[in-house]
Amino acid sequence: MLDILSDILTRLSVKGTLYFRTSFTEPWGIKVPAFENVARFHFVHRGDCQVRLSDTGEVANMTQGDLVIIPHGVAHALFCRETAPDEALPLDDVLEVSGYDGNGVLVHGGDGGNRETQLICGHFSFAPGAWHMIFDRLPPFIHIPNYGEAAGAWMDATLRVIGSEAGGARLGGDLIALKMSEAIFAQAIRAHIEQSRDAHSLSGFADPHLSRALRAFHKDPSKTWTVESLAREAGMSRTGFAQSFASKIGQTPMQYLTSWRMQIAREGLTKRGLNVSDVAEMAGYASESSFSRVFKKEVGVSPAAYRALN
Repeated sequence: MLDILSDILTRLSVKGTLYFRTSFTEPWGIKVPAFENVARFHFVHRGDCQVRLSDTGEVANMTQGDLVIIPHGVAHALFCRETAPDEALPLDDVLEVSGYDGNGVLVHGGDGGNRETQLICGHFSFAPGAWHMIFDRLPPFIHIPNYGEAAGAWMDATLRVIGSEAGGARLGGDLIALKMSEAIFAQAIRAHIEQSRDAHSLSGFADPHLSRALRAFHKDPSKTWTVESLAREAGMSRTGFAQSFASKIGQTPMQYLTSWRMQIAREGLTKRGLNVSDVAEMAGYASESSFSRVFKKEVGVSPAAYRALN
């Protein structure tokens, strides 16, 4: 799965941003606003807290070592056991009162003695217009208890480094923590997919047969793929492959191929600045006209117009 996920995250230009490391003492509570095109995350480096989604009321109880990712960037509250969610203060108010300028540690709360909660908070942003069905299928939040231990020794070590580097005084500390956080995002999404057992969720990406076909396509998307050739990669009959793909992925094989090729085209037109002819070839189309027809149908505007708008 990671080869597929690596391609997806790279094409979508996922970038991590650390927005603060905290030192919160009881009582404390913060309301984090919604934000588009981002997935927010909070890692409990020390202490405990609760995370509550504003729109659904779902709550994650967090303890030391836990990680929560909020894939769709919805509004939520972070708060301690002494604070009710509706008592939490808006993030902008907390930043103003604390005098936090984006450097060092965000200090906030009361005189709760030794009950300090240290969080590492940030988000992962996506390029405008970037999309993959994986992100639509993710739940409102992903809570991974004792994340470092569950992910393995290397992840535990990574989290320890992030905890010591983020907001610290050593040269390059924030950059080191930032790049490591991007690896954590990929690992957390992979873990969620591998643990998914819902046929209408993400289990298709962990299916041993379907994943072989998906890896082959993502490795060489410009190849002239057919349902038959993908089925051969999966080691399945054409009919069995098509039925299993549609059931577990939620799209037909050719719908998936077309959708991802349009993401490749978007990246080529904007990020790489290629002309329409080169993008058509890169996306696996034999002619510029056939590519342009599909692009306009899928995206809503012509390739040239899309590049001008972005």
